[in-house]
Amino acid sequence: MSDKQIDLAVLDMAGTTVVDDGLVVQAFERAATAAGIPVEGPEREAARQYVIDTMGQSKIVVFRALLGDESKAQQANDAFEAAYAELADAGVSPIPGAAEAITALRAAGIKVALTTGFSRATQDKLLTALGWNEIADLTLAPSDAGRGRPYPDMVLTALLRLGIDAVDRVAVLGDTASDIATGLAAGARIAAGTLTGAHDEDQLRAAGATHVVPSVTEFAQLLLAERG
Repeated sequence: MSDKQIDLAVLDMAGTTVVDDGLVVQAFERAATAAGIPVEGPEREAARQYVIDTMGQSKIVVFRALLGDESKAQQANDAFEAAYAELADAGVSPIPGAAEAITALRAAGIKVALTTGFSRATQDKLLTALGWNEIADLTLAPSDAGRGRPYPDMVLTALLRLGIDAVDRVAVLGDTASDIATGLAAGARIAAGTLTGAHDEDQLRAAGATHVVPSVTEFAQLLLAERG
């Protein structure tokens, strides 16, 4: 293990720093109906399970895999983004302690990037609803980096834009196997899972998580402990 301190924390949003409350699945249900997937039956059940299994990935990629047709995938993605934005407008809240954890990391000299599998527009709506437009050093959606999770693009883009010297100075936190895969693919020294979102401890560890923490609060404590 490197003896270098962590200089960059890359944090997922929904389920990691932002309470999800099943909004992703609710938005998917609307999108699936818009795309013509039967409301009931094995096709819908399989699609729903796929969305849960791939939680954290770029949503357009998920719909492409599900529907096998670009126009239908775009239609479903547009419906998903609209539904999620509408649901989030009804009330979105941070994971308890998330804002304090981010603030503590930045105060200690650790830069923070917030990432998402949503579109840039939806991410911006979430940030505005939370009053988080200035909370992080950087915010990234898949379109800002090239590819979404499980690819390493968003983590590496954060590293480059924020001037971090090496990947072993990076720590990643997310609530899904896709978040872990992203951190590992990018070479981050810490690819941690949190238990506040979609996947449980067994799923996170099976994905290769270097750490599993109860929440972003304990993740911040882990990084801050390195700095004495």
